[in-house]
Amino acid sequence: MDIINIIFALASIGLGIFGWLAPQYTLDTLDLQAGPSGMGPSEIRASAGALFVGMGVGALVLGGPVAYAMLGFCWLGAAVGRATSLALDGRSRKKWTFFGVEAVVGLGALALNLPLAL
Repeated sequence: MDIINIIFALASIGLGIFGWLAPQYTLDTLDLQAGPSGMGPSEIRASAGALFVGMGVGALVLGGPVAYAMLGFCWLGAAVGRATSLALDGRSRKKWTFFGVEAVVGLGALALNLPLAL
C-alpha cells in the first residue's frame, strides 16, 4: 500500500512539473492557447502545475492515510470536472484518457486510504 501511495504522489509531482515549468508544452497538450495578458501560462503554472506538485509533496511529507486520501479527493475532483466536460462540451479520446487517469488515481488513493483515515 505504501508504494502505491508514493506512486500516486510522485505522479502528481511529475505531471505538475510539466505544467509548472513547461507551460507552453502543457498548453499545447491541452489544446489551449495563451492570450495577450499572459494569464494563460500563469494559470497553467498555478492550477495544472505547482498545485499538483504541492499536493504530491504534501502527501509525501505528511505521509499518513489522511494526506493520501486528500490526494485522492483532489484527483477525483479533477475527474468530476472532466466528466462534466465529457457530458457538456463533447467527447474525445484525449478527454477520456485524462478522465481515466484522474479517476484511477483518485479512486485508488481513496480506496486505499479513506478507511484508514476515518
